[in-house]
Amino acid sequence: MRIYDWNEKDRRGPILRKRPGLLDETLRDGLQSPAVRDPALDDKRALLRLMARLGIDAVDLGLPGAGPRARADVEALVRTIVDERLPILANCAARTVLADITPVIDVSQKVGAPIEISVFIGSSPIRALAEGWELGALVAHTRAAVAAIVAAGLPATFVTEDTTRSHPAALDRLFRTAIEAGASRLVLCDTCGHATPDGVRNLVGFTRGVLRALDVEERVMIDWHGHNDRGHALTNALVALEWGVDRVHGCGLGIGERTGNTPIDLVLLNLHLLGLLDPARHDLTALVEYVERVSAATGVPIPASYPLAGRDAFRTATGVHAAAVVKAEQRGDLDLADRVYSSVPAHDFGRAQEIAVGHYSGRANVVWWLRHHGYEPHPELVSRVLEHAKGQDRVLADEELHALARA
Repeated sequence: MRIYDWNEKDRRGPILRKRPGLLDETLRDGLQSPAVRDPALDDKRALLRLMARLGIDAVDLGLPGAGPRARADVEALVRTIVDERLPILANCAARTVLADITPVIDVSQKVGAPIEISVFIGSSPIRALAEGWELGALVAHTRAAVAAIVAAGLPATFVTEDTTRSHPAALDRLFRTAIEAGASRLVLCDTCGHATPDGVRNLVGFTRGVLRALDVEERVMIDWHGHNDRGHALTNALVALEWGVDRVHGCGLGIGERTGNTPIDLVLLNLHLLGLLDPARHDLTALVEYVERVSAATGVPIPASYPLAGRDAFRTATGVHAAAVVKAEQRGDLDLADRVYSSVPAHDFGRAQEIAVGHYSGRANVVWWLRHHGYEPHPELVSRVLEHAKGQDRVLADEELHALARA
């Protein structure tokens, strides 16, 4: 089915110049939200398997240096990746101190599998003011941390916290130090959700300039890690990919500290709708299951209006909307029914259009509901149900509609 797509108007060339990389932070940054519970190990394993099905490239398994439980879970999850041959790279976070780095190295050696270590350090002047840090000390910590990871034969990723509020002179010095010590990837962090798309473009351009100056563009990758404090997280992640970052980070259901991280499920959804994912690699029929599993495992409810997985994502109680969906279904055109009032094809993801009955409804809503629940929509019955609905201040529950239909 063809639509007129203003999104493509005046587009020049491909949206992305490389395959989009994805790192899932649900089991680390996502669990730093005060509102979540740490999932049971079996739930973490189930999420790992779903991430692999979705074609996510890497997963942050946690901070082994945080304590015995964190270390035991990370070891068990790395073993799961190895034993089940899951096509996903293990990643762990660590501060730029040996007390955090050594446990990751130990797990890697014990299991016999590589783990990408992402060492992070605060780089913004506001953080330095709060902590009383000097740039020289940050440089020394960076050099020692990255060197220790490289000496252990593991991939070293360097993360500047609060990159989007850091001075270019400080970033230039820290980036150069990390690269000279052997870092193969830099992570640009919007730790406080400060960036707008303009900020993303400027920061990515600056970082690519540093890599060009060092002649390491082919060797050193760039990641984007965003938070949602100003509501820009999803947009910023897509803009970062368009401006050339190699990988973006996110969490299932957008969980994370304060207002959360980039929702990685919605990144996948949008990349799919843009035609930028290989169906052979990304099984998006698992996407709704993944979001539901994140919700169940962490205790974070899925908002009714949440895209794709929310209760109301494909549900309408408005008469004119319902009438259009019903007419499309009557023509036998499920694709049209899916798209007439939605930009997301529900059936591609195991969902379906649903019509509810409430005070904004018309006869089409009632007829659809009755037929889909095995009742003959006699005019008398339709009128009785509609009259009752018009007197309410909410959508009618299925139990209420069943009672009316049986009466």
